[in-house]
Amino acid sequence: MSALITYKGVEVHQADQIVLHDINVSVESGEMVYLLGKVGSGKSTFMKTLYGALPTVAGEANVLGYDMLRIRRRQLPYLRRRMGIIFQDYKLLTDRSVEENLLFVLRATGWKDKTLMRNHVLEMLRQVGMETKAYKRPYELSGGEQQRVVIARALLNSPEMILADEPTGNLDAETGKEIMDLLYAISQAGITVLMSTHNQQWPEQYPGRRWLFEGGEIRE
Repeated sequence: MSALITYKGVEVHQADQIVLHDINVSVESGEMVYLLGKVGSGKSTFMKTLYGALPTVAGEANVLGYDMLRIRRRQLPYLRRRMGIIFQDYKLLTDRSVEENLLFVLRATGWKDKTLMRNHVLEMLRQVGMETKAYKRPYELSGGEQQRVVIARALLNSPEMILADEPTGNLDAETGKEIMDLLYAISQAGITVLMSTHNQQWPEQYPGRRWLFEGGEIRE
């Protein structure tokens, strides 16, 4: 296995405040990692550093072969294409259908062949059990259905890593379990999954590494 993420002695600042310090973590290909801790402990902040939305300071920070202390703005789209990001609030475009939401991502990442694109979108929707809802707008779907679409969107470009920020936070227990089944199956298929959560049951039911965010530090 090769390390997809390596942080050594890293600091993370936000609004001139040190949010996280002395981060020393590494993640191998195919791992399931839970980010645990109270609200405001730095879980989402840490995730943002992985796709360059927040800078890292000091030490060494390597993500998918990119030096995050020296990465250039023009390199960020290429880094982000190699990961899928799942947000708690979905971030779907409400003025277009499920299928059009996913086609939008493919066009933005350089796909050209319309038939190939449509077939790929329908296959991704089939994998998450949403192929019959491709014509619907996001507001016509339940929270669990929207999150399934977001997972399909995250998988579009065959990512090496999935970042999931509280993916079950807005869902009831049964729907949350369905989403966890999907995410765990993704990790079992060899894709690294980093997931922040307040639900202490998930690491018990779906085994993985646990990182505790507390006092500006990350402890395993």
